[in-house]
Amino acid sequence: MTGEKDLAVLLQNMEPVLNDGEYVFCTVENISEIPDIEKVLFFFRETEAVTIVLKKEMADEWSMIYSYIASWITLNIHSSLEAVGLTAAFANALKKENISCNVVAAYFHDHIFIAKEDAEKAMKTLNALKKA
Repeated sequence: MTGEKDLAVLLQNMEPVLNDGEYVFCTVENISEIPDIEKVLFFFRETEAVTIVLKKEMADEWSMIYSYIASWITLNIHSSLEAVGLTAAFANALKKENISCNVVAAYFHDHIFIAKEDAEKAMKTLNALKKA
């Protein structure tokens, strides 16, 4: 299964889901510093450090530093990694509502991290985009 490529189909059929919890972005020099890798939602190695995203409560337990508390929205539609325009479409819709988004495109779904206080407004915006 390679996922849907047609933007119109993606927008019409996406089901935004607001996941429970609060999420934070932290950094470590090396993944060996992570007490329990199974608790990490994802990590990405950058030149400066390894960025990890995990539940806020885990970061607090591990005494990790963060400055941004996010909500996590999953777009429940299997979008192809080759799909053109999906990220631009939802990012522009969120931009019009002055909502910042941090996007992770995984194999099956796109995931959007937005400021905790913007969660409900972002869900309304994404659901309205489906109907446009």
